[in-house]
Amino acid sequence: QVQLVESGGGLVSAGDSLRLSCAASGRTFSTYAMGWFRQAPGKEREFVAAISMRGGITTCRGSVKGRFTISRDNAKNTLYMQMNSLKPEDTAVYYCAAKVRSSPGAVYSRETEYDYWGQGTQVTVSS
Repeated sequence: QVQLVESGGGLVSAGDSLRLSCAASGRTFSTYAMGWFRQAPGKEREFVAAISMRGGITTCRGSVKGRFTISRDNAKNTLYMQMNSLKPEDTAVYYCAAKVRSSPGAVYSRETEYDYWGQGTQVTVSS
């Protein structure tokens, strides 16, 4: 069983920055591919960014490219997402997710590919 706990959300103004963190339990974090997803009110959950097990490969959705950066520290069992130049349309609950049987260098963008999810952290961006 893997437990994921997100933190770092909050209420900010457009143009501000936030850094989300996701702390993972267990001793095999470095073997998990990880991802961030978000769900805005009244919308389906959507992919935001993903990172390979060792952090060498990342991908993200087009609307956050150049503004959001996903990273990980395997020594600290922690996933991060630096979010800059935030926009009101980034308002959502942000979730981290872990895929426990992943291939080295692989990244995953579909919800169904992930095995464990955190409880989410709210990000609200005011205009």
